[in-house]
Amino acid sequence: QVQLVESGGGLVQAGGSLRLSCAASGRTFSYYRMGWFRQAPGKEREPVAAITRSGGSTYYADSVKGRFTISRDNAKNTVYLQMNTLKPEDTAVYYCAADLHYGSSWSNARTYDYWGQGTQVTVSS
Repeated sequence: QVQLVESGGGLVQAGGSLRLSCAASGRTFSYYRMGWFRQAPGKEREPVAAITRSGGSTYYADSVKGRFTISRDNAKNTVYLQMNTLKPEDTAVYYCAADLHYGSSWSNARTYDYWGQGTQVTVSS
């Protein structure tokens, strides 16, 4: 079992930055590929970014590529999402998720085993 707690969300103006954190407890953090997803009102949950167990590879949705950076600190059991040049369309609840599986697509939400409760990010125009 893994517990995930996100933090760092808030209200920011367009063009601004936020850094989300997701602290994990329970089973060994480095066993999990970690991902960030988001869900805007009235829309389906969508993948944002993911990072492999070692942190050696990262993956991004086209909509955030070049603006967002995912990273992890296995010693601190934490994954981060640095979000720069934020746009109003980035407004959503952001969730972190942990995936034990190998060989699955990073962007498939159904492959993730554990989810945090989410943190709200609101970008004003």
